[in-house]
Amino acid sequence: QVQLVESGGGLVQAGGSLRLSCAASGSTFPFTVMGWYRQAPGKQRELVASVSSGGATNYADSVKGRFTISRDNAKNTVHLQMNSLKPEDTAEYFCHGAISWAGRNYWGQGTQVTVSS
Repeated sequence: QVQLVESGGGLVQAGGSLRLSCAASGSTFPFTVMGWYRQAPGKQRELVASVSSGGATNYADSVKGRFTISRDNAKNTVHLQMNSLKPEDTAEYFCHGAISWAGRNYWGQGTQVTVSS
């Protein structure tokens, strides 16, 4: 059974930093893409950042220059360093892993990030 377990969320003041981590386990095959999505109350889930197994990254325009995604393929972990946080970054953050060639997608349970003004 594939599991993605997030950690690192919390409450921080605007301008502060948080680091989210996600540990994956149980997959027979490596994830082709891992990433982070977020969902604020009343809004759709949106991509924050993703990283391929080869290291190619993709960021939402709203977080470029502030967030950095990194991945350790050997440890099956993905991290999101979030700097210069804004109140609009407040959301539930979900770790995502995909085995694209198999059409498989997996999600973590989510971790809350709250940025106070």
